[in-house]
Amino acid sequence: MSKAFVREDSGDEDDDAPEGAARLPRGTKNYMTPAGFERLRAELRHLLRVERPKVVEVVAWAAGNGDRSENGDYLYGKKRLREIDRRIRFLNKRLEAAEVVDPAQQRNRDRVFFGATVTYARESGEENTITIVGIDEADLDKGQVSWISPIARALLKAQEGDEVTLRTPAGTESIEVVAIRYPDAP
Repeated sequence: MSKAFVREDSGDEDDDAPEGAARLPRGTKNYMTPAGFERLRAELRHLLRVERPKVVEVVAWAAGNGDRSENGDYLYGKKRLREIDRRIRFLNKRLEAAEVVDPAQQRNRDRVFFGATVTYARESGEENTITIVGIDEADLDKGQVSWISPIARALLKAQEGDEVTLRTPAGTESIEVVAIRYPDAP
């Protein structure tokens, strides 16, 4: 068989990653909070138990209607099924590689580690607060940044009062750690 028709495994664990999704650096663990892990697991369950069966039913019904080449329900259903299957593969890979870290169990609370909520001051005096979470949990609108982001990497292991250098594409900036908080243990 011609190699043109054989899909070779590229070895990239994120081949099924949705466009724009953060890629996990090779050789690193997929750190995740318990809440983030549960959200991904719930999404996977929903896709497997609700979404996919509905689409399979529509595709089966549409296929029974005859000519599939101009059957919109069939064509759209097959496309949607491929999207769902791609997301299921992605979620399975991310969950299998997940290392759940509960920030409430952090013992060394005077330093910035995964799960910390950090308030820092910029050179301009402006203060920002972020929470360091897993790459699949990051949501800048909620102040949640990935542990692989430049700001999180700059802050890791810093203590209150420390000044760290933040390197971004726009240049470098000195920021000061004002406060570090972790969720309380249950």
